[in-house]
Amino acid sequence: MPKKKTITGIFLSIFLALLIALIGGEGYNLVLPVLYIFLLHWVFFFHAYVLQTEHYFDAIGSLTFISLSLIALYFFRNIYSVIIGIMVITWALRLGSFLFTRVKEVGKDSRFTEMKKDFLWFLMTWSISGLWVFLTYAAGLNAMISSENFGLYDLGLIEYLGIIVGFIFWISGFLLEVISDQQKRIFRKNPENLDKFIVHGLWAWSRHPNYFGEILLWFGIAIIALPTLEGWRYITLISPLFVYLLLTRVSGLPMLESAANKKWGDNPKYLSYKKNTPLLVLRKPKNSERLIGNKIVF
Repeated sequence: MPKKKTITGIFLSIFLALLIALIGGEGYNLVLPVLYIFLLHWVFFFHAYVLQTEHYFDAIGSLTFISLSLIALYFFRNIYSVIIGIMVITWALRLGSFLFTRVKEVGKDSRFTEMKKDFLWFLMTWSISGLWVFLTYAAGLNAMISSENFGLYDLGLIEYLGIIVGFIFWISGFLLEVISDQQKRIFRKNPENLDKFIVHGLWAWSRHPNYFGEILLWFGIAIIALPTLEGWRYITLISPLFVYLLLTRVSGLPMLESAANKKWGDNPKYLSYKKNTPLLVLRKPKNSERLIGNKIVF
């Protein structure tokens, strides 16, 4: 990648994160988390570049979420830091361990084959990951480190309703992500499924149920955080919108759908699966009679 583009990408990542932190924070309470996020990512970037490995890239993202949550829990002990902190730590532990195990089993992540050889390109990717952590967590983090000391008995009807509705969104999304990831992992481990695509379980209801779950759970956290926000702090509600746009317009669905079309685009079974299965939101398969057990029969 051209040097100018990588340098621009690095500075834009830092600038956008600091801009949202300054506008949407209570004073400078979000600035220190931003600095911590980027510093942690850069420390591990140097380790990854020297060893020329991408194995820890996704795991470090999860480590950042977990460590940031623990720090917030230590310094800000209120009902929101406890609820949101536990949710984020649970999600990050599960996803981080899943992605780390997957890359270890496969042996590599093809996205980084050329990238990790280029210092600035690789650094830009780690910097963008730092931006991803902050923008994803901004709303939840804002609620956790609020100056108001929210206790269980300080909450009103709106706050309790937000926690209940948000938790329903979060647990639904979390279970969707866990179950669909596990179904696909088992499918891929079977040698008979080499170069095949999964069409059973949750993958019969959506072509990307794990991404739908990811979007739902972050909307849940934003719903919980919403009653604690006011004024310019509402800008941190960019968190769930950012996750949605990232997964549906940038690095998620577009890349996977393009790769699938190249691989199976002339396969009648894949074309039938694509026609009858929604892209993201779960929906009962159009031709439900195709389902036998947990497999689709064409």
